[in-house]
Order: sequence, then structure tokens, then C-alpha cells
Amino acid sequence: MAETKHNFDIEFLRQLDRYNMAIRKRVSTVYAGNRPSTRIGKGIDTVGYREYYPGDEMKDIDWKAYSRTEKLYVRQFEEEKTLTAHILLDASKSMDFPDGATKKYEYAAMMALGVAYTVSRKNDKFAISTFNENIDINAPKRGMRYLLELTDRLASRELEGATDLDACTYKYEKLIKSRSLVVIVSDFMEDLHHIESSVLRLSGNDLILIQVLDPFEKSLPIKGDSRFFDMETGDEMKTYLSDSFRTNYFKELDNHNAAIDRICKKTGAKFYSFTTDAPVFDSFLQIIDRGA
Repeated sequence: MAETKHNFDIEFLRQLDRYNMAIRKRVSTVYAGNRPSTRIGKGIDTVGYREYYPGDEMKDIDWKAYSRTEKLYVRQFEEEKTLTAHILLDASKSMDFPDGATKKYEYAAMMALGVAYTVSRKNDKFAISTFNENIDINAPKRGMRYLLELTDRLASRELEGATDLDACTYKYEKLIKSRSLVVIVSDFMEDLHHIESSVLRLSGNDLILIQVLDPFEKSLPIKGDSRFFDMETGDEMKTYLSDSFRTNYFKELDNHNAAIDRICKKTGAKFYSFTTDAPVFDSFLQIIDRGA
């Protein structure tokens, strides 16, 4: 068994279980999205026939109909009304903050596990893949056993490297076979052009962006001479935190998040921002309440 590097509050999932009946109704709207009741696709129930076209699968040909008509027909099926949830979790070094308290990664992982757990309760497929400059892809599967397996992987994940959301979503998008739920959990502290490119790339899905920040990043509760270290590059910066510096910092952070929100609204995606001092369960319910 891999070494556990991160701690997750499993009580959060127990809370979801207790509130399962209340949550399910909202989840059917937020996560099931606008899945149609009946569509023509690959499923189990035959709903009609059409003439054979080159490229159709031979196994779908109705040979009994051919024996009667001497024409090739293929069966059409009712599409299985299932959902696949693709969850992308930021595992870059910037998520390894702070020391001695709930790390951004741990909080973000709990949000990711909450989505996976809720989807698994409806027996739909899900996967949690972690990313930094590269993406560690896990295939979508069903079941609680798979959820526990993913939990162990997330708990042993080494946090390292910088974030390249654009490159990672470019690679991952090729694996999404049909309209799905896509959830990205990150601090989203990277170039807005990369974020916009990723959102546009995945906008054909039900897309949710969940930002996780530490309270320190939101309030910057220090003044005077200070030293900062870039967790992704290791670079050190010495500066003096004056009142005007802090004012500009808050303005830049607000502008950054407002820009992400505008990008999401243009494409129908949704953007949420939480800090790690908020109960995970309460934050998760906010996503469901606002989306229902």
C-alpha cells in the first residue's frame, strides 16, 4: 500500500450519505444535466430500424429483415441514460499550502471525492485524474470499490511541479467520448489565457470550475517586511507589504476571479470559489443549491 501523505475527512462522505435523499433530487438537475429521456444510440432496447450505410457495424444488421426484404437494415437502440463524470484535480506544488493546517490539495480532493461519491450513488461512471504540467489519467469506472481505490491514490499523491491546465485539458479532452460532467478543482492561479482555452475546449460538457484558496491568500493578514517563496519554482521574493500593496493585491485577485467567472458565463460553465476554513460539506451543498 502506498504511503499516505494527505489526510481526508471521511466524515464528509458520511454526511453526504445521511443527506443522500435530499441531495439526489438536486443532483439529478446539476449532474444529470439535460440528458434526454430517449435518444437513438447504443443501448439495450431496440426502438426501430433504418437502412444500412457503409461504416455501420455488422453486428447491428437485422439478418431476419434481410431474408424477408433482401435489403440490409440495422437496429436502432434507445441510448442508455447514463452519466460519466470526469474530475480533474490540481496536484501541483502550489496546492501544498499551508503547513500545519488543511492543505488546499486536501480540501480540493474532498470536493472531488464528494462529486465522485454522489455520482457513484447513482451507479454512474466517474474518474478523478490529477494534473500539474502533465496529467495522470484514470479511466472512468463505476462502484464504491473504485472510489476507495481512488481515495488511496489521492492520499499518496506527491504534490510537485507547476500547473499547465491548457496542455492537460488538451490531452484529456480527446478521451471524452460524449457529453459528460467535467469538474476541475484547482486554485486557478495561472494565466487567464490558459484557463479560457481550457474552458472553451471543454464547454461542450456540463462544466464546473471549483477554486480552492487558503484564507491567507484571501486576507493577506501580514504587513511590513516580508519574504515570499514561489512553491512551484522555489523563487524567493522580498518585499514590503504596505497598505497600498495589500489594496492592489486584493484588487488583482478580485479581477482575476471576476475574469474567470466571465469566461465561464460566456460558455454556460459555472465557477465557484471556496476557502479551506469553510466546512467542505457546506461548500459542496452550495454547488448543488446554486445549480438546481
